[in-house]
Amino acid sequence: MPTTVNLRKILDRKQFEFATPAPVATAAGMCICSSRHYRQQQLYLTSNTVAYIFNPLEDGFTQIPSPALAGTFGAGAAAVSSAVGPSGTATGGSTTTVATGLNLQRDLRGYSIHITGGPGAGDVRTIASNTLGATATITVTSAFSATITSSSTYRLLTPRWYVVGAGTLASGSFKHYDLATNTWTTLVNTGLPATIGTDSKLVSTPSWILTGFNSFATGTATAGAGTTLTNSGKAWTTNQWANYQVRITAGTGLGQIRTIASNTGTVLTVSAAWTTNPDATSEYSIEGNDDFIYYMGNNAVTLYRYSISANTWTTLSPGAARAAAPGAGMSGHWVYAATDAAWTAENAILNGRRIYSFRGGGSAVLDYYDIAANTWVSGVPYSPLTETFTTGTKYVYYKDFLYITKENTGRWFKFNIVTGEMDGWGTMLYPQGTAVVGDTAFDVTYVDGATEVEFIYMLLNTSSVMLRQFDI
Repeated sequence: MPTTVNLRKILDRKQFEFATPAPVATAAGMCICSSRHYRQQQLYLTSNTVAYIFNPLEDGFTQIPSPALAGTFGAGAAAVSSAVGPSGTATGGSTTTVATGLNLQRDLRGYSIHITGGPGAGDVRTIASNTLGATATITVTSAFSATITSSSTYRLLTPRWYVVGAGTLASGSFKHYDLATNTWTTLVNTGLPATIGTDSKLVSTPSWILTGFNSFATGTATAGAGTTLTNSGKAWTTNQWANYQVRITAGTGLGQIRTIASNTGTVLTVSAAWTTNPDATSEYSIEGNDDFIYYMGNNAVTLYRYSISANTWTTLSPGAARAAAPGAGMSGHWVYAATDAAWTAENAILNGRRIYSFRGGGSAVLDYYDIAANTWVSGVPYSPLTETFTTGTKYVYYKDFLYITKENTGRWFKFNIVTGEMDGWGTMLYPQGTAVVGDTAFDVTYVDGATEVEFIYMLLNTSSVMLRQFDI
């Protein structure tokens, strides 16, 4: 029976309720990060050596292997999730199985596998079961379009969290935790600041949200060439799609994914040549870029971007720099799901293009980074622009809104990204301890068909208490 939500504003007052307490009280640098994936697990990073997964389906925490981060844990440690887990070339398979060659350590039923090349290319299937241990085999719930062979390449659409530590950075300061294999992997930290000691954020732009691809535009090409895809029926704004990704979903070139370098009104130019050029049979989807992670903060205006595929950091050179450095209580959120027509209009898309960041440091200032234009817009106007945010402030993004809790006051705000309005959103009355740097608020979405109920969770400042309330 479909879920019916009959709650009404004014009539039904917002009330926080207790969730399970965290195993470790929050302190400077601790953060909790949503997978925004099937099951919506949260990574809770508590030190260089201890981390947990919170499962909202069971309302419980489980400790995972030690991150073994280098440096000195504290303010500035940050985490973000990506849409994609392990990838590789199959060692064999059938119409319903993929022999992965991976050492899988978790049951992945309900997650998905995406065949990116070879037989079955383009297929996305739900995982029915998998074996555990080395050379694991995945079984799917419905048959692939072709028999999977050792020429098929795949990627698992399973959570992977990227974590940067604090203190003096060294090998082991930047890692990812992979849910499917239950392992931490050391990544390159060269190109990041030498030392991290104040509030900072990692921001990803994943193509896969919860249980499906989040497409900003789809269509069928009218032509293609070595580095282009043409749709002569479009009237896109020049370079509006720069730094998004395009995925071929049907027809010639099926399964290929490329970063968009630039576009004209009708032509996408990709950053690396196609393996198979698209043509008039090629259907496509334009999405968030799975390859990029952004780093901002650390009391500097500098913005960095990490390429997952290349394992390299780049210092970006925006056309306009951020007007001032963010401080304690800053935010960083990629906006991808605003519902207003001005944000969803294909020829002037705003969804997927901006990273919003309250500057913190005791100010009320809001800036955003334009991903496509590679520029900052500083001092975004909004009203009433009077509440200031600093140490202890936490943020959650969902659709048109940023939810903000101010320091350790318990006061919550709801910022409408589309209209630029800041409203009060009730007050959490349970007492908190000392305000500490580290984002320990997150969201969990209950989905039943077209019904979505959004829950906002928060681990309190200097406390193990966790509370939640839903937005009416």
